Amino acid sequence: MRRMLLLILGWIGMSACAFGQAAAADTHTLQALLSEVRALRQDLRVSLNRAQSMQILLVRFQVQEGAVTRAADRLSDARQKLLDAQIHQKELGLEQKRLEDSPPATDPAEQSDLLDKINHVKADLEVTGRAAQQRQAAEIQAEQRLREEQDKLDALENQLEELAGSMDNSNDKPSANRP
Repeated sequence: MRRMLLLILGWIGMSACAFGQAAAADTHTLQALLSEVRALRQDLRVSLNRAQSMQILLVRFQVQEGAVTRAADRLSDARQKLLDAQIHQKELGLEQKRLEDSPPATDPAEQSDLLDKINHVKADLEVTGRAAQQRQAAEIQAEQRLREEQDKLDALENQLEELAGSMDNSNDKPSANRP
């Protein structure tokens, strides 16, 4: 009987030791799983923040592309208006030269009419010259605005590239909290 009692006590003792060891291993496993879940959660937060930043930058990039396009259109319009003014100015200059080189009129009325035409062309030429100067100033301003808008677009593009690079780098290396 003693033998049976010792055998039962031995079996209970070994079961208790085995149960205690299993609990320690389970606790260690649970701690490792909890650590992994926390690391994954942190990685998810970082990824979501980067994705939101990327979306915001993409919208800003699209808006800035529109601003660059509008600035390029304004520059194109300013150049066309300047070209038109310069062509008109050359035409008036040729008209003035033609009138001045025409043979002198014998009739005083024709002579007076010719002088009136020359004076009128000179006045138009002066007005057109001032308009061409204004158009040239507008073209310079449009060029400057286009450069400014393009610089902003380039800065946004660099930010996008940096963010995309940081996203690629974070995807390549595992989290420090993970086993």
